[in-house]
Amino acid sequence: MASDDRSNDDGRGTGVGVATRTRTRTKQPQPYKVLMLNDDYTPMEFVVLCLQRFFRMSLEDATRVMLHVHQKGVGVCGIFSYEVAETKVTQVMDFARSQQHPLQCTLEKA
Repeated sequence: MASDDRSNDDGRGTGVGVATRTRTRTKQPQPYKVLMLNDDYTPMEFVVLCLQRFFRMSLEDATRVMLHVHQKGVGVCGIFSYEVAETKVTQVMDFARSQQHPLQCTLEKA
């Protein structure tokens, strides 16, 4: 005879279940450093202008970073998420090309 309980077909079920809730945890985005590279042709004033315009640096901070780039060959302009860093690199490169300067900017994982 058919039983009216809530057991599985194999007869082992009890009809009682455990409710579980999965929590999704968001990861922090990987930070990227925007780097500016030194060259012998781009004027220092233009580099300072780029740092002020695209990285919102004060005149003093922009001058300090520009001198670091000039003396060491490379300098960090800021640390951002990948999308923001990529956008800033593109903005700087496009602006430099429009002004006919060979300024190079790149990004790397922080």
